[in-house]
Amino acid sequence: MIKKLEITGIRTTLDNDLKKYARSKIGKLDKYIPRNSRESAHAEIILKESKIKTKKVCTCEVILYLPHEQLTTKESTINMYAAIDIVEAKLKNQIKKYKDTHGTRGLHRRVISKFMRNQ
Repeated sequence: MIKKLEITGIRTTLDNDLKKYARSKIGKLDKYIPRNSRESAHAEIILKESKIKTKKVCTCEVILYLPHEQLTTKESTINMYAAIDIVEAKLKNQIKKYKDTHGTRGLHRRVISKFMRNQ
């Protein structure tokens, strides 16, 4: 679990179920973060609710702070729970890209060296 999660509601009431759901979904993303970055990672979740004409729009924005980068994802839907799910999927992809660029390459080097020794 990501240890530091800040959940903010704008023009909406945050009940315990919604906070718990957001914590469980976004908090479990730490398994995709490289190990050396997990301690300093923290997330800011902003949940907004607005009305456009007669339509209710729920927006979820997550800002994930990592050591060399800041990942931001935003999604608007009719349902707040659906917005959280979509943001979680988008963040998974962004974290995987982050891991490719900032992750350790030690394992790859070890596998190649072991392969070269066995020839």
